[in-house]
Amino acid sequence: MPTWYVIEPVHFMSIPLLPLPETALAVTFADVQAAAERIAGSAHRTPVLRSSTLNERLGADVVFKCENLQRAGAFKFRGAFNALSRLDDTQRARGVLAYSSGNHAQAVALAGRVLGIPRTIIMPNNAPAVKREATEGYGATVITYDPAVESREELSRRIAAERGLTLIPPYDHADVIAGQGTAALELFEDVPALDALIVCCGGGGLLSGSAIAARALAPDCRVVGVEPDAGDDACRSFHTGTLHTVRNPDTIADGARTPSLGTLTFPIVLQCVDDMVSVSDRALVDAMRFMWERMKIVVEPTGALAAAALMEGLVPARGRRIGVIVSGGNVDLAAILPLLTSRQS
Repeated sequence: MPTWYVIEPVHFMSIPLLPLPETALAVTFADVQAAAERIAGSAHRTPVLRSSTLNERLGADVVFKCENLQRAGAFKFRGAFNALSRLDDTQRARGVLAYSSGNHAQAVALAGRVLGIPRTIIMPNNAPAVKREATEGYGATVITYDPAVESREELSRRIAAERGLTLIPPYDHADVIAGQGTAALELFEDVPALDALIVCCGGGGLLSGSAIAARALAPDCRVVGVEPDAGDDACRSFHTGTLHTVRNPDTIADGARTPSLGTLTFPIVLQCVDDMVSVSDRALVDAMRFMWERMKIVVEPTGALAAAALMEGLVPARGRRIGVIVSGGNVDLAAILPLLTSRQS
């Protein structure tokens, strides 16, 4: 029998927002280069993998930048470490606060432990258990909230102000964006002459940083962002030029349940990204299954977004060299294994 994924309707709203001129972008390639120097020796230089099976199927040369093998299990460590390392002594002593469903939470928790900075993390009460346990395991204090009744942004701003903590948001922060861009920087150094770079998108931090690196190192490389169908606010924003928002989209890609692109990431996406597409949860499961079974790497749903878009034919592949950023591998096995083991007839 077929496996069906039922997604509840999502109500979007749009907010008029004019793109900034190119000279006003919040992050430059020089910022990405500086971040690369700052995180060197603390973040892993993750490997690049190929799958001969996939290459034969697509008639392409596909390279996977495996950020699922990054510290704390995702690319987020790059941005978190870069941002925390730039704090002054007073800010470090008082500590930081972050909000996240999981990967940014773990990244800030681990980066703060490495740098000796106290950290408090706001997490939704439905965050994957494995991600909350890891965040607490890195020594962070976790405060949970109900996303159905509370805004994590408002809650975080209030607690940060009350406790004198520095707020480190998951994507709309210049140092975070610059740090995330180092993943693409490394990929272009290891595999030059990419025809396309495919990157997952939640709030747009990784996509923005990657696009900035691509524009500097490979101007002819086509940069494509990927979201889940149920939360395609960034796709709508990109194609209309107007910022769209969504509340708590129902998708297995928990790292892409962000409400919208940010005030920093939206202009970068508009100016530096070539296209935005979205994929179904079914496609995510198929991509994850392939990567687990054939490539022997553990990838979470959000981490499979870029690969799913390629496998679904949403990005032309034949005869091209294509880079895919595998953004994370923090998997809640109890939730994911039933999806991976259920086969379509």
